[in-house]
Amino acid sequence: MELWPCLAAALLLLLLLVQLSRAAEFYAKVALYCALCFTVSAVASLVCLLRHGGRTVENMSIISWFVRSFKYFYGLRFEVRDPRRLQEARPCVIVSNHQSILDMMGLMEVLPERCVQIAKRELLFLGPVGLIMYLGGVFFINRQRSSTAMTVMADLGERMVRENLKVWIYPEGTRNDNGDLLPFKKGAFYLAVQAQVGAIVPVVYSPFSSFYNTRKKFFTSGTVTVQVLEAIPTSGLTVADVPALVDTCHRAMRTTFLHISKTPQENGATAGSGVQPAQ
Repeated sequence: MELWPCLAAALLLLLLLVQLSRAAEFYAKVALYCALCFTVSAVASLVCLLRHGGRTVENMSIISWFVRSFKYFYGLRFEVRDPRRLQEARPCVIVSNHQSILDMMGLMEVLPERCVQIAKRELLFLGPVGLIMYLGGVFFINRQRSSTAMTVMADLGERMVRENLKVWIYPEGTRNDNGDLLPFKKGAFYLAVQAQVGAIVPVVYSPFSSFYNTRKKFFTSGTVTVQVLEAIPTSGLTVADVPALVDTCHRAMRTTFLHISKTPQENGATAGSGVQPAQ
């Protein structure tokens, strides 16, 4: 039997399955997303090496250009509010909520100049994905070894000031799609205070659950609201002020998250009910 008829039959069967099964469509779109990540990472790595010769935060503009094209494959739209709050030409720590593998698309939609991320060390070994993250200046930490992570964060604080860097961190520490924010870990806030970079800038993404849900297995088109909040000053604060700083940031982000949500919470209440909108 010739190869082409078999491939054509397999493709037709796949298209039929996608049409008949929401779960099949979900897995097909996730597979495409992963394939895009690996393919684009390989191409972008080559462009970065040809353009800048190695690891530098300047490569992030190239990476962002490639990743921003992903939304067209999935019919996604990002409505960004107050993006100019991210554009101030000074170091700062940016914190945002962390929902799913799609967060990368949201990140790249608003990524300011000279901004790097912090990621778990395991991602460095994901082939071309790890390579492009390395070339983009991402700082990798070993979350299993706190002493090593603290050393990386201390070095990062010095480089933020010396190289005028912004740092993007997910303070929840893990993906979370339960309709609310998890408690924040304190690393991002210690970094901002110890480096005395001036401010923490919170960024809140509306829930993806209206178009992407791993439990119900659907992945459709949709709109994401991205709200950049006012900067929270950190100049003059000390380590003793970190718990209050974490609480202030969490309350501001949670209030905004619930306000821009369109999905009910797990307790059945409407998102945002009982909470005053952020000013």
